[in-house]
Formats: sequence, structure tokens, C-alpha cells
Amino acid sequence: MAARSGSGLLSLLGMMVLISGQILVAVQFAQAHQLRFVTVVYRHGDRSPVRAYPKDVHQESAWPQGFGQLTQIGMEQHWDLGQALRARYKGFLNESYDRHEIYVRSTDVDRTLMSAEANLAGLYPPAGSQIFQPNISWQPIPVHTVPDSEERLLKFPIISCPKYHKLQEETRHSPEYVNKTRDNMDFMQMVANKTGLTDCSLESVWTISDIFFCESKHNLSLPSWATKDVLARLVDLKDFSFRFLFGIIEQEQKARLQGGVLVAQILKNITAATQNATNGLKFIAYSTHDTTLGALQMALDVYNGKQAPYASCHIFELYEESPGNFTVEMYFRNDSTQQPFPLTIPGCVHSCPLEKLQNLLDRVIAKDWEKECHISSPRNDTGEGSVQILSEVIIGLVACGCILFLLIVLLLTVLFRQKSQTIGYQHVPNVGEEQS
Repeated sequence: MAARSGSGLLSLLGMMVLISGQILVAVQFAQAHQLRFVTVVYRHGDRSPVRAYPKDVHQESAWPQGFGQLTQIGMEQHWDLGQALRARYKGFLNESYDRHEIYVRSTDVDRTLMSAEANLAGLYPPAGSQIFQPNISWQPIPVHTVPDSEERLLKFPIISCPKYHKLQEETRHSPEYVNKTRDNMDFMQMVANKTGLTDCSLESVWTISDIFFCESKHNLSLPSWATKDVLARLVDLKDFSFRFLFGIIEQEQKARLQGGVLVAQILKNITAATQNATNGLKFIAYSTHDTTLGALQMALDVYNGKQAPYASCHIFELYEESPGNFTVEMYFRNDSTQQPFPLTIPGCVHSCPLEKLQNLLDRVIAKDWEKECHISSPRNDTGEGSVQILSEVIIGLVACGCILFLLIVLLLTVLFRQKSQTIGYQHVPNVGEEQS
């Protein structure tokens, strides 16, 4: 009997040791997998169409704020996304707004600026001392931007790039583009006739799909010719136009000139976070457009071939697995009813070691963007620009010297003549100042 009791006690002790070991392993794993930094890139919310076609019965007056503006549906979409981000990063971000933890940048466009503001309203509902009016559940939080003419980080395609335009011209001669045009020529001509458009091509027909999508979402009538089959075909052509911008041929080269610019900045920020060089910054949000997400995901080679929906969000999360050992995980939230689904860079695992991720993405990051774009510069690598500038300076100095010499000669001549004249009586004309 005593032997059995001893055996049971040993078994119990063994189970306790095993459970304790499992708990210890779980705790160590949890401590090892620590979230350190987050970057999100999201599209603005629901908007009005950016334009109408000539024969559209719904012109700009049909939209309360005009074309291209965020709707109340779009505001709610981003408030919901802000709430989802608040839930996802509970315990990582401070419950109340802390300006040291978060930085938000938007393109200088009404709908993206307003989307960022609505998102922040959901992410940081005020509490306690941050409530400045009892009946207002909102607080002002800064959203940064730059003028549209200076935007080279968040709005694609960047058009001031001659090399990119050359690649696009090559894409227009690719077999896929030529065949797509041939197969849809009659359809696009029909659309042009029905809408009144003078130019209806693979690159412009997306606007008709966009207009119909916006109008149908807001219960505006569509023309009778816009059947289910027509709408589906327009969506297919719209998706093709996104691929045309950043892919089809020379996708890697296009990425270096477009989406790779944003990839480089995101990696730069992540690297700074691993070196504790962000001064407490934990979260960066970029409020952008569908083309921004398309360019970014094409550069990352994770694009699913479809236009990013309103308020969709690409997430980068930096984790520290052990001291000095970092991984990056990516997620894409394109459905508000589901959790963000994981994205994996080709050639790596989902929780990708940072160093490997950097090596994989190095191919889409330009070392000298302006040089790769063939943007002219006053100087070049051979030093010919410096020689030309020096020559122009020398010519200018010689010209100034000649002019100065002539002025000195003229001055000496005048002085010599005045000195040689006899000083005496001089006749003064009898002319008043008013007459003169």
C-alpha cells in the first residue's frame, strides 16, 4: 500500500514537473517573440467617382461633396479599421494617444487625409484628460503630408521618370497587351459609343468600371446596357490596367522605379527600430490609394491581381525573437469580416528573418533613383558637367573684365576733355524747370 502511494506521488510530481516545463517553454517563447515595430499602408475609404462620362445622367451635382471625395460610408470604414488596429495592438500601443509612439502621413488628397483622421478617431478614442468636450468622442491628432507636386513616396506611378515611360511604351508592344487590346477592341468601341468617350483604351476604360461601381454602391441607376456581363468584363479590364502600370513585363525594373521607393523607406524605418533609433516611435501609418498598394505589392511580389478594396490595409510587423535577432511578418486586411491573412515573400517563410528579407528585396530598391530614371543632372559621373560649369564661369569673368576696361577708358576720356577746356563765362539758356 505504501509502495503504491509512493508511486502515485512520484507520478504526480512528474506531471507537475512536466506541466511546469511546458509553462516555462511557453513563457520563454512568448518573451522571445516580442512585437517591436509596426507599419501599415492603407487605402482610403469609400469615395465618389473621380469623374463622370459625357453621357452619364449622374454628373458631379449628384454627389454631396463632388467628385473624388470621401463619403460617410468611407468614414465609417476607416473608423472600423482604426478600431480593429486598436484591438490588434492592445498592450503594444498606449491606450491613450501618445505623440511619441505614432506617426501618420497621407498624400495631399482630401479623401486620404480624411480617411487618416477617421482612422485615428477609431484608434484613439479620447479618455480622461484627453476629452476636451464631454459630448465629443474625438480628439485632434496630426496627419502629415507634402504637396502633391513633391510626393515621391506614397503616390504611384511617379510620372517624373523617363525610364518608366520607356518601359510602359515597351509594355504596350508586349504580346499580352497587344492580344488583350485585339480581343477587346469591339467591346471598348461599344463602351466608347455608349458613354460618349473619345478615348477608350486598356488604360482608360477602368474609369467606366469605377464610375459604375461607385454609382451602384450608392443606389444610383445604371444605364440599361450595363448588364452583369458588361460589368464583369469592365472589372477584368480594370484589373488588367493595374497590372499594366506595374507589371506584365519588366516587373522588377518597374518596381525599382515605383513601389520599390516605398519598400526602401519601410525597410529603413524597420532597421532603425532594430537599432533603437526611432526615439520611442512604434507605429507608422501611410494613408494612400489603390495604386499605392498595387505598386507596393507588385514590388514585394505578393500582388493577387485584384484592385485593393476601400480601407484595405497592408501590415508589416517587426518581431524580436532573441536579442539582436529580428523577423518581419506581413498581413493584408481586405475584408472587414475576417482577420488579416498572412502574406509571404517568395523565397522566405511567413516569419521572415529581417536580414534575408532585406537581401530578397534588394533587387527592387534603386541605389540612385534619379540616375536609374535618367533624370538629367548638372553633374555627371565623368566630370563633364564640372568642366562645363568652370568654362562658363571663366567666360563670364572675361566678359566682365572687358566691360570694366571699357568703362575705365571712357571715364579717363571724359576727365581728360573736361581738364582741357578753358574755365570762364558760360551762357545759360533762359529756360525754366517747368518748360524743360
